[in-house]
Amino acid sequence: MKLLLDTCTFLFLISDFERIPANTRQRLATLPLTVSTLTLWEILIKIGKGQLRIDTGNQGMGGFWREQCEALEASVIPVQPADVLHLPALPIIHRDPFDRLLICQAIEHGLAIVTPNDHIRRYPVKTLWD
Repeated sequence: MKLLLDTCTFLFLISDFERIPANTRQRLATLPLTVSTLTLWEILIKIGKGQLRIDTGNQGMGGFWREQCEALEASVIPVQPADVLHLPALPIIHRDPFDRLLICQAIEHGLAIVTPNDHIRRYPVKTLWD
């Protein structure tokens, strides 16, 4: 099984590791990790709105992002048209566009989403958080 990190999980991994349940941390250490460019996009929006602060040192968010993905040994996937085409089939459980697109990417690429988000776990997609 390959794992797709949601934004919250990515942030926990780089700054607050203990918030991730022990069983999930163990699986994160042994399974291939994937991060979507959606996560970078969501982080930049939250920073712009003043909802999130990240100390990137002198390298800026782009360099920091690459460095963190490399440290996690995570592959990065962009949003592709095939991902977006899954949107019409998703039930409207909640309207967060980032979550919905992550779900689409997980479906398209056969990934399980690592997330504490109860809304995401209600969608027809594999998830991990235990």
